[in-house]
Amino acid sequence: MSGILSSSIAKKVSMALSAFFLMFFLLQHFAINILSVFSGNLFNQVSHFMGTNPLIQYVLQPVLIFGVVFHFVMGFILEIKNRKAQGKKYAKNNGAANSTWMSRNMILSGIVILLFVLLHFIDFWFPEINTKFIQGDWSGMHDGEFRYFQELQHKFLSPLRVGVYCLAFVFLSLHLLHGFNSAFQSVGANNKYIKGLRSFGKLYSILIPAGFIFIAIFHHFNH
Repeated sequence: MSGILSSSIAKKVSMALSAFFLMFFLLQHFAINILSVFSGNLFNQVSHFMGTNPLIQYVLQPVLIFGVVFHFVMGFILEIKNRKAQGKKYAKNNGAANSTWMSRNMILSGIVILLFVLLHFIDFWFPEINTKFIQGDWSGMHDGEFRYFQELQHKFLSPLRVGVYCLAFVFLSLHLLHGFNSAFQSVGANNKYIKGLRSFGKLYSILIPAGFIFIAIFHHFNH
């Protein structure tokens, strides 16, 4: 019994750590993308550095991909185990009365986010991999100019695509609102700073997705 409990705790802690890692990446990703609103040239330069730096391409990028896959797989495993373990309890009690919509639908928001990640890969990452590793073009340039800003604007021409991006970030916000608190609980963060951490988590969960929505809408109307 203790072994099962320890295994469950280890999975939750590893899930929380992967969540913190992805939250840090999301913040870094936003910091780069928001540059496109203020300066296309600066966005191009930073994107070119990120896209051609060997440390980022061959070390950090594989770690990031592993982190994404690990987080989603572990999340689905834990969700399935929780639903099986709590099935009888929910039959006797009203689960909706004791939990929030976000906590009950983490797997739903997770699936939407996963589908969005696949779309984002199709839009940006797969073409980048094709350009660099299949075509062998590491210059980051087409016709003498950086392509990053131009490609970003091109993707947001379609109102349908912008709508999909905005909807996905709404689900991301809902996912983060519960995920932050859950991650803090999993790593045992229960001290005098917990209220501040939770407040930071709420601000992060709302402002970062809202920032990405703003970027998509901005480029849709300014191209």
